[in-house]
Amino acid sequence: MIKVEVKWQKEVFKDVEIDPAQPPSVFKMQLFSLSGVPPERQKVMGFKGGLLKDDADWAKAGLKAGLRVTMMGTADAVPEAPKQAQTFVEDLPEEEQDHTGLAKYGAGLKNLGNTCYMNSVIQNLYAVPELRDSLQLYKSHSAPPSMPGADAGHSLTVSLSNLFHSMEKSAQAVPPLEFLLALRRCAPQFAAQAREGHYMQQDAEECWGVIATALRTKLQETGAATAGTNGGEGSRSRSFDELFGVTLQAVLKSEESGESLEVNEKEYAMKANINLEVNHLGEGLKLGLKADREQRSDALGRDTVFQGDSKISKLPPNLMVQMVRFFYKQDVQQKAKILRKVTFPLVLDAYEFCTDGLKKELQAPRLAAKEEDDRKAGLAAAAAAAAKKQKVDNVCASGDAPMDVDGGGSAEVVAAVAPSQGNRLTGKYDLVGVLTHKGRSADSGHYVSWVKQDDGSWIQFDDDEMIPRKEEDVLALSGGGDWHMAYLLLYRAQRA
Repeated sequence: MIKVEVKWQKEVFKDVEIDPAQPPSVFKMQLFSLSGVPPERQKVMGFKGGLLKDDADWAKAGLKAGLRVTMMGTADAVPEAPKQAQTFVEDLPEEEQDHTGLAKYGAGLKNLGNTCYMNSVIQNLYAVPELRDSLQLYKSHSAPPSMPGADAGHSLTVSLSNLFHSMEKSAQAVPPLEFLLALRRCAPQFAAQAREGHYMQQDAEECWGVIATALRTKLQETGAATAGTNGGEGSRSRSFDELFGVTLQAVLKSEESGESLEVNEKEYAMKANINLEVNHLGEGLKLGLKADREQRSDALGRDTVFQGDSKISKLPPNLMVQMVRFFYKQDVQQKAKILRKVTFPLVLDAYEFCTDGLKKELQAPRLAAKEEDDRKAGLAAAAAAAAKKQKVDNVCASGDAPMDVDGGGSAEVVAAVAPSQGNRLTGKYDLVGVLTHKGRSADSGHYVSWVKQDDGSWIQFDDDEMIPRKEEDVLALSGGGDWHMAYLLLYRAQRA
């Protein structure tokens, strides 16, 4: 990265980073984010060859550190609020028009050159309202992402907040350029190019890891009240640890030395390993909780093998699970894919993977949840019985012979009963997001995201395309062939 200084009108932007591997058009987008001057209005001077063209060769333009350049151009004016609401869809700007009826579910993301791995991770993260709230609060108390001195993690965090805002407001697919530049600044490997010059496909799980690392560093729990994107009151900024952190406790023992030790670790995605015996997600999670490792033995004075299993000692409200489908093959020096079919549930119960102490904490809310379910079931049964008796009474009153008197009326009675929702975790999780991969290698093929909406419907986000799906389509993503198969699963906690 080469830092230059840009003068625009009375402002001077110092330490603006230019990636020589990117064309000048990307640099102009950075200037757009700093000044609000659209690239087509920018006249950038100070490089060799006169005005900087979008496809200029940096080597011939005299790019060097500390270079001072001048930009001319006027920024977009801030539009005034309309005096009255627009009534007709055709009166709206094209970017605000919804021709599909799906805009209420957010927006698709344009593919900027093999960026489906990033787009699919973003769509899963967008499904977490508390994260959107925390990002918005962070942005409101922070400097812009391109201000001098801003670190890469800060730029990524603010850029993600900006992107979520655009996705919420736009009826058309959003180009995530600002976020992509911030991601590549955090992790330069995502800017790798093939010999032909195009950007290479990347691993979505590695992208999740980079984003998680940045957000974990930047998002701090402030406890400040903020208007939630889900319309709730009393929303507050939450740290990434609070939203996604899983605390694991492992008790390990060395058979060789007889020593025991306890290890506590924080993870942000539980791993479900896959072998020939794994057919279901729960079996993969058990395998992933094996904690065998080499550790220093004080008794032996050298490293030895400690064996044991990890248990969950603290659960988060959002649980990310990775299906470990890729492994590195030395002979071809590439990540190969495990195609085995592994089913996953719509409701995941993590109780069996918890420590005894956490199980004890979960017992009361689990009992409360069961009682609530029994109450609802009882109301439904009572409503059905009442409806059946009413039909019998009606038939007898009319003098007709009773025929089929089952059903009817129960749905209205049950719907009128408001469910009780507490704030205690039960250990049970509802599936709300699936990131899938199609292909034979993590660094090739195609990634998409499947996200459950508040109304219970599922939407497949295939870059800029949004496709309504059914629950059975999601459950069919278990693998076993060359179709899309689950790679990352996002679960949301049930509460009581």
